Amino acid sequence: MLTKLKKTVESLLKAEAAAAHRAGLTPNMISGIGVVLGLASGIFYWQAGQFMENQERYLYYIVSAIVLLLASGYCDALDGTLARLYGKTTVAGGFIDSLLDRYVEAAVYCGLIIGGLCNVFWGLLALIGSLLTSYARARSEAANVPMETIGIVERAERLIIIILASILSVVRLEILQLAIVLLAIITNLTVAQRAYYFIRRVKS
Repeated sequence: MLTKLKKTVESLLKAEAAAAHRAGLTPNMISGIGVVLGLASGIFYWQAGQFMENQERYLYYIVSAIVLLLASGYCDALDGTLARLYGKTTVAGGFIDSLLDRYVEAAVYCGLIIGGLCNVFWGLLALIGSLLTSYARARSEAANVPMETIGIVERAERLIIIILASILSVVRLEILQLAIVLLAIITNLTVAQRAYYFIRRVKS
């Protein structure tokens, strides 16, 4: 759904992209920074889970995880804007960017699961649903069937749900657990939606 706002976001990031270009940063460099921040976010989620009984330590680690995840998402948006603005988009770059996005998302889910911040079953189901949502789009577009905006949740929505639930978990930890259950359900529904959409398109 939020993919529809991509052009607006890109417009807002043009100044930052120009600054990054002047600094000599390339889209791949920014992608690399983003993935390091995302992996670090997963580690901080894991650490937050070790201090659920210590409000002060939990707050430190969960806020750090949120900030790192937001910074990773910012880099993910900025690298694409920079590539398009200066004609540096390549097939290899798009492939690597998409691949790194999956690593970041997996790291966050693994941090939540290993840290005990969510039920293992629901966490794994949410992870599987998230990865298959992206795979369904990639496989569909490889068959020349556009899949952007199809389905309940895409990557941006998934990350926003995790971030908002993480913030609210400071008040009530169960909110984060419930958010993962919600993601487990709606990500797999999105996979089903995309599969149905693809089958209808290729049969029509």
